[in-house]
Amino acid sequence: MSIGRDSHPHVYIGTDGGATTSKVAAVRSDGSPVSTKLLQAPTPSSTGPQAVVASWVEAIARYLEQNDLGWDDVQGVGLAIPGPYERYGVFGKSPNLPDSFIGFDIYTAYANALASRAGRVVPLVVGNDGNMGGVAEAQHVRGTGRASVLMLAPGSGLGCAYVGADGLPLDGDTLNGMEAAHMPAPLHLLDHIEPQRCGCGRTWGCVEMYTTLAGLPHLVERALKSYPDHDLAKPDYTGRQRALALRGLAQRGDPLAVEVFDFQARALGLHVASLLMALDTDFVVIAGGLMDPEATSDAFRSRYLKIVRDSALPYLWPVQQHRLRVVAASLGDLSQAIGAALVALYQSRLPVQQ
Repeated sequence: MSIGRDSHPHVYIGTDGGATTSKVAAVRSDGSPVSTKLLQAPTPSSTGPQAVVASWVEAIARYLEQNDLGWDDVQGVGLAIPGPYERYGVFGKSPNLPDSFIGFDIYTAYANALASRAGRVVPLVVGNDGNMGGVAEAQHVRGTGRASVLMLAPGSGLGCAYVGADGLPLDGDTLNGMEAAHMPAPLHLLDHIEPQRCGCGRTWGCVEMYTTLAGLPHLVERALKSYPDHDLAKPDYTGRQRALALRGLAQRGDPLAVEVFDFQARALGLHVASLLMALDTDFVVIAGGLMDPEATSDAFRSRYLKIVRDSALPYLWPVQQHRLRVVAASLGDLSQAIGAALVALYQSRLPVQQ
């Protein structure tokens, strides 16, 4: 639904350039969303990066038309893209994009395409998609306050973001800041579970392998040793099929499934404790599919969040124990596009460097 139009509708557009789906959202100059309806379409990545850029520009044009806006109203654009990067706005080798994207300067290509369509230069910012999602969730959870926010989003992998009191994410000097999914998990506190090789190539036991879908096949295989008669023990199940079946089983109270997700929540809680030693945030937002009300029950989400918090608390300073709030994300698929729009807005407020 559209949220009402100002007499001077300055807006900031957010493009979430996912490997499979691209999305568009926008915010006004006060940070409020233009619409709560997300515009999304398949990303034509197989046809090359230039075709993807063209599809993003056309998507913005459709979004503006649907919301009674024009290109003159657009004051800036933010782009959320997956990493890693060779440098700002230039793709490295992504696990989910064709090789034609390696070394492609998406910043320059998109900036030129936007300028051509708008008839003027449109300020553009580019950032990690996980960080952009964190920006949106941070704005939502802290309201008018200035608290910093940590977001962790277990899904296929573990999305991580730290958003400061200024609303902007931590990127790092090489744009690899907050790749916290690939820090080592405290395996001695996780039943001395063995380190698993991560998709990133590390073998020290990346947190991602104990908190996300990436590590579920191994965790299920490990749990089946205690449940040898479980349906998932049947040989016709592949490791991935077992992992995908687990969420539904947990909603029905299946002991093995509950045990596995409890383990993942505990691992994530210990990771929260490690991160809070460095980042010292009041809010921890848990995002991802496990927090989706259409995919999991209220009881499941409450149990998961409680275990995350309870697992972190013993390792925090007393003042942190009293202040810590662990909450579920609220914006779902809107978060990365809205976050990209917000970063464009926030960047527009920064002093111009000479």
